[in-house]
Amino acid sequence: MRALALYGTIGSLIASALATAPAGGATTAPDAPPAPVAHRIEFGRCAPVEHLPTSVECGRLTVPLDYARPDGRKIQLTVSRIRATARGERQGSLVFNPGGPGASSLEFPLYGTLPKWSKIARAYDFVGYSPRGVGRSAPLSCQDPKEFAKVPTDSQVHPDAAFKRRKRAQAQAYARGCARRAGSALPFYNSVNNARDLDMLRAALGEKKLTYMGASYGTYFGAVYATLFPGHVRRMLFDSVVNPDPRQIWYRNNLDQNIAFERRWGDWLRWVAKHDGRYHLGRTGQAVQRAYDTAARKLRGHPVNGTIGAGQLQSAFLKTGYTDAFWPMRAEALSKFLHGDPKPLIAQALPRTDGAKEEENANAVYTAVECNDAPWPQSWRTWDRDNTQVARIAPFETWDNAWMNLPCAYWPSRAESAEAGVQEAIHRAEHGAGQELSDATHHAATTALDGALRGQRHPLDIRTRPGALPPVLLLAAERDAATPYRGALELQRRLPGSSLVTENGAGTHGIAFNDNACVNNFAEAYLLRGKIPSRRVYCAPRPEPVPGQTVTRAQHALPGK
Repeated sequence: MRALALYGTIGSLIASALATAPAGGATTAPDAPPAPVAHRIEFGRCAPVEHLPTSVECGRLTVPLDYARPDGRKIQLTVSRIRATARGERQGSLVFNPGGPGASSLEFPLYGTLPKWSKIARAYDFVGYSPRGVGRSAPLSCQDPKEFAKVPTDSQVHPDAAFKRRKRAQAQAYARGCARRAGSALPFYNSVNNARDLDMLRAALGEKKLTYMGASYGTYFGAVYATLFPGHVRRMLFDSVVNPDPRQIWYRNNLDQNIAFERRWGDWLRWVAKHDGRYHLGRTGQAVQRAYDTAARKLRGHPVNGTIGAGQLQSAFLKTGYTDAFWPMRAEALSKFLHGDPKPLIAQALPRTDGAKEEENANAVYTAVECNDAPWPQSWRTWDRDNTQVARIAPFETWDNAWMNLPCAYWPSRAESAEAGVQEAIHRAEHGAGQELSDATHHAATTALDGALRGQRHPLDIRTRPGALPPVLLLAAERDAATPYRGALELQRRLPGSSLVTENGAGTHGIAFNDNACVNNFAEAYLLRGKIPSRRVYCAPRPEPVPGQTVTRAQHALPGK
């Protein structure tokens, strides 16, 4: 009865809010509340769960869950750091975000031990962190990790009606799981809050102005930060740039990504064909594609070890679109599998059994941020029409990308998230968690009221006035699949005074301090001396990989989703 009474209070608040809200939309947003005061982070030994060496120190940053209520519920973000190696050359902190959404940069301080980063490590404290929702930073979950990691799975480039029905049902269940597990907190996992958290981190590090490096999605919320806090920026380096046009966030960006992945997949097919003397998969790209399709059919019918199906094959080979460092090992695995030796494929495609919780968490944050940031089509007909059309010219990634994002079609409103959270708390209250129910009810009431008054979120229109922002350096590979090149052109247009370095004819995602000395020189000069090149400069592509080449640890740490 107590639960029902509390639930009735929520309903009354929602009804009152809807009655007073103007017809057809939200009220004008009130003035932004004063920024909360960030307390200096107390760094010390990292928790064992972070698996970081003793050379790294860790701390916790306290931020509001909802910046409209800075004195309300708080969450804590995990931060890592290694001090600049040359104290006399120190310029401050360099904060890094590798993208996702849902990726952590807690290991970033260790980059300073790599030769290509050594000069930067002399001048900066290397600071990494887990954004809200990630790792121990108010962790978000939408599904039991064991269920999320269940294998084998299927992947179909032209799915039939029955397959589509199953995937739609899974997407609906996943969206419900996000609402049930996160409750009224779910709407607050978004890019604007990520940007505000970044400003809290700047202040908590004792920095008057931020020096920041973001890759992939890290470029997007970094650009949100630049729009919200241009006066707080010292230097910003954006590597592999997301298209920030509000009309692209995020549905259309994903459609464009499919076409870019197809182009990059074609680059790999042609490279394998050029080395047919080693791989024996065909002398043309079309022949190599047929070999890959043969492997997918075999795995769909008879998964290797009962765990590697067509879905695991596609997931493993998707990495060829992120970096050509994976090209030789994937070609070797495909060749040996089709010639009777599955061991390399098992080594490369078998999901980590100890990584299920981490993978589910990353996917939950990815989904929540993208679904919360912008409106998505709610009609299945729209999704089916658009993805069927794109798959005709770009079959490799299109439908798997659609399934990853389809929960956004069924994403709960603020009120629905609040209601789901209360229902979950009611269930737990039956086992003695009364305080949890009380908290959920309170959060639900305030969140539902917010949703009724504010209405639908829309992406921030990213742009700055000339002279409002220090020069920003953009890096982009011309054939990047995850963040197509025109996104860099669009962001440069929106950030006057920015400079764009292009790696011509290349497609690796994340090019700073990688294998192109030309790109590295521009990045180093900018971070160390603030030197910006002319508006647009170009670097020749890095050499193509050679058969037998192995992947380094640094190349395994891919930015982006």
